[in-house]
Order: sequence, then structure tokens, then C-alpha cells
Amino acid sequence: MIKLSIITINYNDASGLQKTLESVACQTYADFEQIIIDGGSSDGSKEIIYQFADLPILKDKFKWVSEKDNGVYNAQNKGIEKAKGEYCLFLNAGDYFVNNRVLEDVFSYELTSDVIYGNLIVMLGEKVVGKSKGKAHTTFLDIYSSNIKHQASFIKRELFNKYGLYDESLKIVADWAFFFKTIGFNEVSLQYVDIDIACFDNNGISNNNSELCKVERQKVLDQYMPALMQEDYLLLQKYRGIRNIDKSKYGTMLFRILAKLFKC
Repeated sequence: MIKLSIITINYNDASGLQKTLESVACQTYADFEQIIIDGGSSDGSKEIIYQFADLPILKDKFKWVSEKDNGVYNAQNKGIEKAKGEYCLFLNAGDYFVNNRVLEDVFSYELTSDVIYGNLIVMLGEKVVGKSKGKAHTTFLDIYSSNIKHQASFIKRELFNKYGLYDESLKIVADWAFFFKTIGFNEVSLQYVDIDIACFDNNGISNNNSELCKVERQKVLDQYMPALMQEDYLLLQKYRGIRNIDKSKYGTMLFRILAKLFKC
């Protein structure tokens, strides 16, 4: 069994696809396959696919299909069904590895967990605007708050056999729903590696359709979380800034002073 299946979905994003595949082809780690699920692009994407399929470094580990699909998660599910790797990584068109040693660095660790995840660099065009950094000790609230990003996560393929594929009725939060269901409510093991994995553009559908995101997240909550628990977590979300107090000695000091004042 190969170690990793990199699944890339694309629709009419030839320049983004080229950027993604260039970062894959440059990796110093070799135990992977590249799977491209193209939605029947008409912008030259297939010519990019032909170009990379013929590269010696990718030629024997390259799978692709170009046909109409029913959205992002339908395409990702197609990729999972074609995958043969122990782990799956979803690096969609426009996403790219931070450097050419990312995979080598990740798999130099002793990895046994069901989900391995690292850090994600957030871009807006060509500008770095943030970083989603993981934690060695992840809590349920971290999962609830979308701390684990699928572009920086290596998911054991067998989890999709056990818990099902991505929910195609969801348009933008099915990846979050999968982590919520598996890590949050089942005994799925999680391991954090402090490595910057990938860059992704923050100008996507999930970041520009907050209302749909809210509706879909509530649908998932209603499916898996009792209403009594939902009230507690909504409260924690409202005051989530308190979670950062323990990261600052000054914040902790201020909190203690305020606590004493209010006690008096």
C-alpha cells in the first residue's frame, strides 16, 4: 500500500491547478499518488493535466478523470473512491504545499493516528493574511471551532469506509462535519505535527457565504449534538476570547484582578 493519496479537485481553474501540481511534483517525498477530479473544465485545465501526467516523477502515480460532477464534496468523494493510499490529503486547485520538503517532514514522524494535522497558511491572493495553527492537545471546542483544516490534514482512508464519505447534501461544511462526527463523537485518534503544510486562498465560497455556512453548521449540530450541549457550546463561542487569556501572563493577571474586584 502506498502511504498517501493526494486528491485534487478542479473546475476551470487552470492557473490554480498548475500551482498545485507544481508544488506536488517538487516534493522530495515519493510514496504518494496524485488523483485529479476535474469537473469537465473548458479553460485549458485538461492540457495542464496532460502536461503533468507525462512528468517522469508523476507518470506512474497519476490518476485523473474529467467529467461533470455534483459539487465539491461529490468530487472529493470520487477521489476517495479512487484512492489507494493509507492516508488521504485534499489539496484542491489553488492550494499548494508550503515548500518541497513538507511531505518528507510530515512522514519522518512516527505516525499511527487516524488523523494527522498541521498548520495552514491563509492567503488572500499572493498576500499572507493569517495562519491556522494547531495544538498538541486538541479539545472538542477546537473541533467545534474549525481548528482542524482539511488542506493540512492527513486522513486515514479506512475512516471513510467506517464512517461514510462526505455528506453531499452540504455545500460548504461537509469537511468540518466529517471531523465533528469522527473526532468529536467517536474514538478517532488525532495527532498534531507542528509543520506548516499548505497555503490556501481565503477568498472561497465558505468564506463569502456566512449565512449558508451558519445554516449548514446548525444542521450538523442538530444531527449529532443534543440541544442541551448546543446551548453550552454557543455560550463558549460567544465568549471564546476568554480561551486566549491563559496564553498571556498579562491577560491572566488582569483576569485575576478583575475577579477580585467583582468578588468584593
